Amino acid sequence: MQQRVLVLGARGRFGLAAVRAFADAGWQVVGHMRPGAKVPTEVANDGRVEWVACDLYDTAAVAKAAGTADVVVHALNPHYTHKAWRAEALPMTEAALAVTRALGATLMFMGNVYNFGKDMPDVLREDTPQRAHTVKGQVRMAMEALIARSGVRAVVIRAGDFFGSGHGSWFDQAIVKNIRKGVLTYPGQHHIATAWAYLPDLARTFVLVAQKRTELRPFEVLHFAGYQLTAQQWVDAITPVAQLQGWVQPQTEVKLSRLPWPVIKLGALLVPTWAALLEMRYLWDRAHSLANDRLVTLIGPEPHTPLPAAVAQSLADLHLLPATTSAEARTLAV
Repeated sequence: MQQRVLVLGARGRFGLAAVRAFADAGWQVVGHMRPGAKVPTEVANDGRVEWVACDLYDTAAVAKAAGTADVVVHALNPHYTHKAWRAEALPMTEAALAVTRALGATLMFMGNVYNFGKDMPDVLREDTPQRAHTVKGQVRMAMEALIARSGVRAVVIRAGDFFGSGHGSWFDQAIVKNIRKGVLTYPGQHHIATAWAYLPDLARTFVLVAQKRTELRPFEVLHFAGYQLTAQQWVDAITPVAQLQGWVQPQTEVKLSRLPWPVIKLGALLVPTWAALLEMRYLWDRAHSLANDRLVTLIGPEPHTPLPAAVAQSLADLHLLPATTSAEARTLAV
């Protein structure tokens, strides 16, 4: 029997990646979006997905639209400000739990490393103590605690920073912002390796875990390893594409520049989004990776696109590569 999934926040970056991954795996997919929203143009003609627009907090309406969904993916996120996260993150999670409970389904939630705080160890495991000191980190801890005590069957899959599948992360907003000028702008110290997740790989992992959900405990936490990358590794991955596009000369690497944190610190006094970014600066000063032992035991090898190919596709998703040459760039990168 074909399985069915409801993706809450399906117009968002991870939500849309999850919609695609579940549809590709043969699931019936219901994509939830807010009233008045339009179906994303990228999948507007994809007949595999049923799109519904209704109030998240109308549990009965959302559950009715979901039909017989076996799995609910919580891909909802407030705007990137302290005020929005304090006001909206927990109510969104409560609504996701209410819908999942009404359906008798399993909730899948994407976690991140904010929970561990500035004193986190180099290797993060599912039982690593959580000592968040930031607004978002403390809210994230509260969200996961709410899920754990809800009585709803649920799994949290934790991952590092995102890249791929469009706009909205450090990758596009900082790192490759000036890549057409041959410059890679890095927010952290160049020798420190941090955790990254290529969104299509993470979305495929959600599908694989969903297919194994009956083997999980009522509440489970799993870690997605992805990549652990330094600035130089980003340079090594991006340079072949930059050379192909003429952004740098042959045999020349892209240049590394530092993100102007003093400017962001000053702007944070007036711009709430910058204040939220500034609070998370510590993540760039702490080497960290995620141990995926439990995940691999459950699903086998973690989905993992070679970094050069993932980078080339991510640049194509951002329309930084001409359509006629993006495939060539991905082939060269592999």
